[in-house]
Amino acid sequence: ADLKTDLLIIFVGICGGLAIESWGTQTNLWFYYTEERPPLWIIPAWPIASLSIDRIMRVIDLGVQRLQSLVQSQETLDSSIRILYWLTFASFLVLMIIFVAPTFDKSYTWLALILCILLILTPTDHRFALLTFIAGAGLGYYLELWGTTRQCWTYYTYQTPPLFAVLAHGM
Repeated sequence: ADLKTDLLIIFVGICGGLAIESWGTQTNLWFYYTEERPPLWIIPAWPIASLSIDRIMRVIDLGVQRLQSLVQSQETLDSSIRILYWLTFASFLVLMIIFVAPTFDKSYTWLALILCILLILTPTDHRFALLTFIAGAGLGYYLELWGTTRQCWTYYTYQTPPLFAVLAHGM
């Protein structure tokens, strides 16, 4: 643990979680059993999830570093990661547009779309972003499965869980 780094992750988790929960509950993409929009009790889960995703990503990165030592051409690996990055995030963006389409009349949705597009178009490190997405989606599956099957929250699609929600944890 690095307190300086972890505090930044916690801060981003709180702010991002509050923004995401406000967007989703205000546009009725999902709702909670308490009918709060958003419920304050869910906000502390976001920094915990953010820290967990960071730790999972670091473990995955160790595996990628070992793979790098086996690969003879660093350029080939970097190129493959960039291609995988763009395929992954372009697919995510298409899925997001389809999922949020019923709320195109809401300004919150347009802000969320613009933010995601900006984050996708301006990565500082493709590998870090891709591994974070993979770690977040992996954790997101279990979080979403737990919450939707116990009806803590429900998406407008009534899926338990919807693919977009799982992948959105990687974003």
